[in-house]
Amino acid sequence: MSGTDTVAEIETQRRIQRLPPYKLVLHNDDVNTFEHVIITVMKLTPLSEIEAIEKTLEAHESGRSILLVTNQERAELYVEQFASSGLIATGEPDV
Repeated sequence: MSGTDTVAEIETQRRIQRLPPYKLVLHNDDVNTFEHVIITVMKLTPLSEIEAIEKTLEAHESGRSILLVTNQERAELYVEQFASSGLIATGEPDV
C-alpha cells in the first residue's frame, strides 16, 4: 500500500467516525414468525444467533429492540433491507 492510499484510508475512517450515530430499531409485529425474524436479523446484521434471539424476544416483549448503532446512511440501508424482508425497523438518532 502506498503512502497516498494510507492517508486516504485514514481520512475515510475519520469521516465515518464523525458521522452522527443512529440506532437501528427492530419493531414487533403480529405477522412474522420468530424464526423468520431471527434468521433475517442474522442475515442482515453482524449479530450472532444468540444476540438475534435475544433482540427478537426483546422486540416481542417490549415492542422494540435496538439492534445496533451505526451511521445514518447505514441505518437507512438496514431499514430498507428489513422492509424488503417484511420486517419493521427504523433508524433513530442516538442522542
